[in-house]
Amino acid sequence: MSYSAGTVAGVHLRYSFRVYPTRPQRQSLARTFGCVRTVYNDAVAARKAAHETGAKYPSAVALAKSLITDAKRTPGRAWLGEVSVVPLQQALRHCDRAYRNFFDSLKGKRTGPRIGPPRFKRRSGTQTAEYTRRGFRLKEDGRLYVAKVGDLKVTWSRELPAEPSSVTVVKTVTGKYYASFVIAVEDDADLLEPLDDPDAETGIDLGLKSFAVLRGGKVIESPKFFRQMERKLKKAQRALSRKRKGSNNRAKARIRVGKIHEKIKHTRSDWVNQQVAMIVAENQGIYVEDLNVRGLSRGRAAKSVQDAAFGIFLSRLESKAARAGRTFVRVDRYFPSTRLCSACGALTGPKGLDGLSIRQWVCGCGTRHDRDANAEINIRREGKRLVAAGHADT
Repeated sequence: MSYSAGTVAGVHLRYSFRVYPTRPQRQSLARTFGCVRTVYNDAVAARKAAHETGAKYPSAVALAKSLITDAKRTPGRAWLGEVSVVPLQQALRHCDRAYRNFFDSLKGKRTGPRIGPPRFKRRSGTQTAEYTRRGFRLKEDGRLYVAKVGDLKVTWSRELPAEPSSVTVVKTVTGKYYASFVIAVEDDADLLEPLDDPDAETGIDLGLKSFAVLRGGKVIESPKFFRQMERKLKKAQRALSRKRKGSNNRAKARIRVGKIHEKIKHTRSDWVNQQVAMIVAENQGIYVEDLNVRGLSRGRAAKSVQDAAFGIFLSRLESKAARAGRTFVRVDRYFPSTRLCSACGALTGPKGLDGLSIRQWVCGCGTRHDRDANAEINIRREGKRLVAAGHADT
């Protein structure tokens, strides 16, 4: 269980905007992406080689000298000098961080599921190049200057709240370009006024039949974005499988498949943001069940669980609630919110896999329950109890 209230201290947020590079700029970015990918892969290869031979683990400083500074003087890597050195150095930092996270995961120092070692980046995947402040500049005419690329046209959908500390230029598999800025937000930047209504709080019972049930039986229906596009996606994937490997037609078919995945991702993300904003604006206290999303994603309803994106929803809800000054509590996943009668407290509700289809049930005390509405009441009560008793983790 976890509990957070008030604001978070010194958070960093990302603001992404679509950019439209010219043809020469696309060529410069392609060269930069290739160099970044090469340096990253060289760093992974160097550390794998050190591990296999039992040699000393190469430091980030040593790799920067051998893979960038010295490599530029060799015929095989002379083209590294044609791009800005900033994204190349950032690629090494990302590789070093990935290895540190991997080792911390092995030693149990890193929370969450165990992660694997860094893998080689592919040319066919999403391409990125990160620039720190010495590699980019926002100009007065609204364009983004990127070192050795030029002034990029940006479609600004909103103003940046502060000066960005870095920007990552991204090229998706569908050929779209984005500029993703990292902004340091002040503690009270998104703080909302406390709600006067003492009942402005809700439990949230997440499910597959309905995405969520809130206080008073308010239901958020599951949009099932992947299910809606699944037939179209299968058709595009079948067409891709018939194309000859390495052909232009296969490359075009891969882009068509990527566009469908991209549409699902963007529509789902936008919908999640809307639901999070609505819940945070209407409630001072928010209580949710600490779901084992990773475990649920491996069960028989894995596709539906992944389509619902419970993990994304909960993480964004917790972050938004903290920045808005709302109370957010995760109730222990083993708390019997469904089986517990909210009227008498008896454990008479449906249980196990066989009980998943039971949507209405009657307790021995005579109270008739809706499965999800009853669970929301119990989650809300348990969350309030944890806060009052001071047992919730901060």
